[in-house]
Amino acid sequence: MKIESFRTLNAVLRGGSFAAGAADMNLSPSAVSLQMKQMEEYFGQPLFDRSALQVRPNAFAAEVDAVLQEALARLDELRRRSTPAVEGRVRLGTIEPLQVTLLPPLLRTLRERYPLLDVRLVRGRATELTEKLKKGEIDAAIITQPETGGSSRLAWTPLFRETLVLIAPPDSHGTRVADLFQQYEWIRFDKTTIGGRLAARYVAQHAPHARCRIEMQSLAALTALVSAGLGVCVLPEPGPNLLNVHPVRVLSLGKQAPYRQISFVCRLTDQDNRLVQALLEGARPHP
Repeated sequence: MKIESFRTLNAVLRGGSFAAGAADMNLSPSAVSLQMKQMEEYFGQPLFDRSALQVRPNAFAAEVDAVLQEALARLDELRRRSTPAVEGRVRLGTIEPLQVTLLPPLLRTLRERYPLLDVRLVRGRATELTEKLKKGEIDAAIITQPETGGSSRLAWTPLFRETLVLIAPPDSHGTRVADLFQQYEWIRFDKTTIGGRLAARYVAQHAPHARCRIEMQSLAALTALVSAGLGVCVLPEPGPNLLNVHPVRVLSLGKQAPYRQISFVCRLTDQDNRLVQALLEGARPHP
């Protein structure tokens, strides 16, 4: 039984469904279902209750996951303790919105764990960083993964999702998307980006009458403009630091809200590179 199957089980338990686990692990739902059936054959008993409309994990699945997560954590500790120090220079690309939210905790974690690791940062758009990665100009990147899944020449590891929300001026009223777009101009998140295209698609479906004269990529600039009462915007949810500086009303787009997938990506040949693996370990969400 492959270790990745146990990681998939953990993703299913965290997400609450095969579909959520599939999205988390960048697999198809059918691949997740096959892995779970193979695990059930391996243990000789079911891991899920399939009697209802929705498949639900049973107590044995939680028990298996708890044992494996503890074992994997101990193995990671042994690996870090028994192998040579991670030392050298590595080039990491990041998209602009992650400069404030992801980079500070990532760099702090890396400096604590790998003080001899020299991380050089490269900023750019997702498409630009993907090309730099293919050409060998950077070693890894943390970017928005394309909706199609991304280039098969690269190794993609999903990290987290950023759900899109509607932000409106702090003194605005009402909660209906169509009404707010009727009252205010649409400040558009740059549609040449993956998140911007998702936002534009949502607005076209729910507020086709929206009018736009301003289009920007910077989430900080977009939030500042909305905070000043110049319009409304659909974008990935701003972090608390940004909202403290530029207060806005943050409105959920509901259960079907679009989201962008933030992933760690490297060349297939670098998946076992210790420097690249150190970056990935630092970037993974921690409980």
